[in-house]
Amino acid sequence: MPQHQPAESLAAPAVLAEERRLHKDLGFWGLTAIGFSNILGSGWLFAAMYAAQAAGPAALLSWVAAGALCALIALIALVMVELGATRPEGGGTVRWPLYASGRLVGTMIGWSVVLSVGGTAAEISAIMQYAAHYVPGLYDHGRLTASGLGVAVALSVLLTALNWFAVRIFARMNNLVSVFKVVVPVVTIAALFLSGTHGGRLTDHGGFAPYGYAACLTALAGGGIVYSVNGFQAPLDFSGEARNPRRTVPAAVLTGIGLAVLVYLGLQLAFLFAVPESLLDHGWRGVNFESPFGQLALVLNLHWLATLLYADAVVSPGGSAYVGVAIDARHTYALAKNGLLPRFFMRIDPRSGMAHRALVLNLVVIVVFMLPFGGWQDIVSVMGDMYLLIYAASAVAVAAFRAHDRERGVPRAEGQVPGVRWIAPVGFVVASEFVYWSGWHDLRLALPLVLVGVPLFLLQRRNADGVPVRDELRHGAWLVLHLAVLTLLSWLGTFGGSGRLPAPYDSLAVAALASAVFLWAVRSGADHLRTAPPAMSSGPAV
Repeated sequence: MPQHQPAESLAAPAVLAEERRLHKDLGFWGLTAIGFSNILGSGWLFAAMYAAQAAGPAALLSWVAAGALCALIALIALVMVELGATRPEGGGTVRWPLYASGRLVGTMIGWSVVLSVGGTAAEISAIMQYAAHYVPGLYDHGRLTASGLGVAVALSVLLTALNWFAVRIFARMNNLVSVFKVVVPVVTIAALFLSGTHGGRLTDHGGFAPYGYAACLTALAGGGIVYSVNGFQAPLDFSGEARNPRRTVPAAVLTGIGLAVLVYLGLQLAFLFAVPESLLDHGWRGVNFESPFGQLALVLNLHWLATLLYADAVVSPGGSAYVGVAIDARHTYALAKNGLLPRFFMRIDPRSGMAHRALVLNLVVIVVFMLPFGGWQDIVSVMGDMYLLIYAASAVAVAAFRAHDRERGVPRAEGQVPGVRWIAPVGFVVASEFVYWSGWHDLRLALPLVLVGVPLFLLQRRNADGVPVRDELRHGAWLVLHLAVLTLLSWLGTFGGSGRLPAPYDSLAVAALASAVFLWAVRSGADHLRTAPPAMSSGPAV
């Protein structure tokens, strides 16, 4: 473990000097385009098919649940919006849990963020999967070939280079990409419906829910739905580079969510009603395309649409990967500020306002992630859990900040979101439920990986800020216990587990666990903020 500078230091002069170098060039439309582009990436190309495979026509309920998920995610987003508006800072989703809950939680969430870089690898994998229509040697049997890996690495280098120069250039290019990403899905929805729909589609081939209604919940993670709607938080990570963040960040987050949900609902309906009867001889699980909408267009003799889709299969995931590279760099920058990574990676280039060293590190991590993983679905099922844990920690953070402010008699600040007192616990419970519903197959890998953050925390403590390890463990123990018990409940439960804990009692047990852990976490956070060094308890300056 590298030697870090003493962390007393969350707001040390060196940190603040680098923070001031960030260029505040982003307005409402730039932030909205970043959020929308990050949501509407590779998900729209795959999620409709995988959701149908998992739940049949009841995938409609999965997307109704996804609409509810987006509403609930919007609640979590509002929690995060308050943090972004009142504590704007580059890489804020990494920093807020550290300020509110201490270094153990900060390290574990930071480690989750490092792992979530795989999301950018998923976007690049999606490009390769569709590109295999023209170059079959790129992708084979769910995995990148050697030549495919070479092309994917070259694309990763290109995306890093495009992020190298400046925030203003980044925002303008992303705005152009976002326009194309709106037009193609809307054209796809219209073309599939106009090509003819099939009656009885919601009741034939095993009925409305041929695989049971629990499959609707499994489809949320396994079908890539959680991953698809995840990108709403992107504007929050750019809050330190936004003009007037208290106004623009909340509006951009909610606008991006609303636009993307409408597109996703239309795509799922179009897929369900456009698949030919001849492909349903073995039910919905027998519908299997490597490039779903592109191959479906060819089956329907919509060759012009197929050409457009295969082109967009580069633009949409490429646009999200482009945003993802930028977000990953800001997370790495924040992790360096946290002390999880050497301060070397915190350096901001004064001319461009970009964290060049962080970009290079993330390029290496993206390439490493593409080596062991298979296709798009394999990556996103695990990545969704990482994102949800970050949301849960942010819900705790805002509640802990508020509790601490009440103790000190601090008046309500401008930019605070009404109703956060109940939004935060509901958001934490919802995030925990969606982690659980992703299933034992994914959680048996994802949650133990996050727990690797505990030994990382212990290794870095030798250069910490003087707070006793015992106190740090006490303040952050809630997250360790929460993940450990979630893993146990997943093994006992009905979502890919042993079934020893039947439905719906397994989900009720998760809700009870999450409610109790949230109260514990907020109390621990308030206690941590009372005893933390002043720079840590106050958080970043507005």
